Parts: sequence; C-alpha cells; structure tokens
Amino acid sequence: MSTRAGDLRLEIPSTLEAIEKLCGDFQVWRQVWCKGACVEVDEFAAELLLREALTNSVIHGCSGDPRKHICCVLRAKRNRLLISIRDEGDGFDWRGAWDQQAEPTDTHGRGIEIFRRYAELVRFNSKGNSVTLIKRFRKVNDI
Repeated sequence: MSTRAGDLRLEIPSTLEAIEKLCGDFQVWRQVWCKGACVEVDEFAAELLLREALTNSVIHGCSGDPRKHICCVLRAKRNRLLISIRDEGDGFDWRGAWDQQAEPTDTHGRGIEIFRRYAELVRFNSKGNSVTLIKRFRKVNDI
C-alpha cells in the first residue's frame, strides 16, 4: 500500500477476503480525507461503488484466482472521490453491457446499473479490465 495526500494505492490478491480488508482500510482513510473537505459524504454510495468494482474484478475479471492481482487507486479531492480498479483478467464487452437494464430481482448483471446510479462518471478501458468511477460530494463552502 502506498499513500500520499489524498491518494491510496494498493495491489491486492483476487479474493473476497482481500476486498474486506481493503474496505476496512478505505473506511479509515475516508475519515482522514473527508474531514473538513466535505459536508455531506455519501458513505454508502462511496463504499458501494468500491465494493462493486472490486467484486466484479475478483469474480468476473480474475475468476476468483488468488494468484491474480487487482490494482486499486483511490484519489480524493475536495468534493470528489476517484476510484480506479484494474485486474489481470481478459476484460469484457462493456459496450454491449452498457445498454442492458438489470431487473431489481436480478442477482447478476447489476454492476453497471449501480455504477450509473451512484457515480457521476463511469469510464472503462477498451479491453474492459479497468474501470474509473467518480463520485462527487457536497463541498464545505456549498452550505
């Protein structure tokens, strides 16, 4: 793990246990960067976006292979959080999946819907093994 002001960079093994650890680290890190920088941080949405992107990488990208790794970059600015996740998988056709709507009762295929609903920006690389999400928050001086 490497950190600098407002950044958290990690490489984790492709396991659900590693996601839990990273999300615990994220909760601690979030307390540092949001203190004084944002009035209203939607903690639920921020962690949901992070968990969904990581879980997709473990299950779909790396097929649960713990020998593969996932790179995660979290970058906080005054009123936004950037989440960037890249895995060692083959990628997927995100263009084909982008227009598909998930039903509320679906147990798979809801990731892109979650990204659309909770992030202000969603960007995949051409291969489909990397996603960047931006979540905006209300600034202190917006009161």
